[in-house]
Amino acid sequence: MKAIKYILLIITFTAASSCKKYVDVDAPRTELAQSSVFVNDKTAIAAMVGVYSDMNAYNYQFANVITMFMGSMSADDFTYAATLAGFDEFKNNTVTPGNTYVSGMWSQPYDFIYRANSIIEGVTASNTLSASVKNQLLGEAKFIRAFCHFYLVNIFGDVPLILDTDVIKNTDLPRTATAQVYQAIIADLVDAKKLLSSDFPGGGERTRPAKGAATLLLARAYLYTGNNAQAEIEAGEVIADNAHYSILPKEKINEVFLKNSKEAIWQLQPVNISGNRNTWEGFTMTPASITSPTAYYRLTKDPDHGLVFAFEPNDLRKSNWTGNYTTAATPPLTHTYPYKYKVRTNPTVTEYSMVLRFAEAYLIRAEARIQQGKLQPGKEDLDVIRNRAGLAPLTLPANIATGMQQVEQERRVEFFAEWGQRWFDLKRWKSTVTAGKTRADDVLPATKPLWKSTAILMPIPTDAIKTNPNMVQNPGYN
Repeated sequence: MKAIKYILLIITFTAASSCKKYVDVDAPRTELAQSSVFVNDKTAIAAMVGVYSDMNAYNYQFANVITMFMGSMSADDFTYAATLAGFDEFKNNTVTPGNTYVSGMWSQPYDFIYRANSIIEGVTASNTLSASVKNQLLGEAKFIRAFCHFYLVNIFGDVPLILDTDVIKNTDLPRTATAQVYQAIIADLVDAKKLLSSDFPGGGERTRPAKGAATLLLARAYLYTGNNAQAEIEAGEVIADNAHYSILPKEKINEVFLKNSKEAIWQLQPVNISGNRNTWEGFTMTPASITSPTAYYRLTKDPDHGLVFAFEPNDLRKSNWTGNYTTAATPPLTHTYPYKYKVRTNPTVTEYSMVLRFAEAYLIRAEARIQQGKLQPGKEDLDVIRNRAGLAPLTLPANIATGMQQVEQERRVEFFAEWGQRWFDLKRWKSTVTAGKTRADDVLPATKPLWKSTAILMPIPTDAIKTNPNMVQNPGYN
């Protein structure tokens, strides 16, 4: 009987949260913090694991592959061959407030934030959980809250900052200034870093965040907010943890995205794997038919700006992390697709979705060092990643501007088709041409004739505007 009650409780928790907007919360969810979930370690852990399961479920657009698709198409990583109304808006940077995918990227992170807040409140109030589990779950929940706020603020700009489960108060919250959201993100990650163990919870699988995940995301948050000195320190702490993480040798470059890879800091384990799918990335980006004239995601191939031509000769990332297919069109055309994940379908799960990986620590530290004028050590960090790619060391940059060109190049060919990394880079870096503009304004107009500077932020979804009288739309979408 107790087992049945436990199962029903978890199902109610998961199912309810999969279909609600962040301000549209039913009674069972609002009572979660006072429920029996937090009476013992097992059920409390199950509530946290349920969050990760939903983050990689098909009906969650934010956290499986949609954020990667939308970010890559909004930038200049790849395009989509077929005509699909919602996707076309991202390809052309003409996204509308009614876009279904934008709605998912808004409401679903808030759903995870609500669940993280519920866990924080429930764990804090519990006097029966073991101290170690209490610390671990508080750390994980604060990490998830920071992670979701990080993506919201980078996709939409100013967003409501939700730090509790008070639905009445949160329903009509106005947008919070980006700087204040980042303060909360950093505070959560500082706490998470203190609470989490360096070891992976749950038997060594890298599917629940450990201290390294909080430290890496903290380094990224400092980098994005211009605190290069602190970004260097935090990234350095991750790099120093060679007991848990390492850059694989170039001979093993195809093992980077395997489950529990030594380069994995945080991965999402596949769920809903009917049809023998491993990851959603592998299933959606690896062609089922290599001759369809409109199939799949294609790396951009403009001679001056296309990703296909961004790789240096003999770069192992191009030969191992991209694939080619030739269409049956007349005349036949050859296209290149992302191939970091090799498995489209296989009954044996060998790949997990990579969310955070070790290479980013080196590239964060490289950028932070170069921005501080530490050109030699910054170059050396870039060379670590280049060595795995089979490339020669870089020439010492003459100045910060040249060093940042090297950083941009390495980040582009390392992180293509991953969680909108290229899109966020183009948005956060200042233009090298025009004051007051971004790198997106420098790069994207050449291949995107409809580009406008206001497109660096996605529109606030129509339903969020309608349900919250204090919600203000982003510029360019009224």
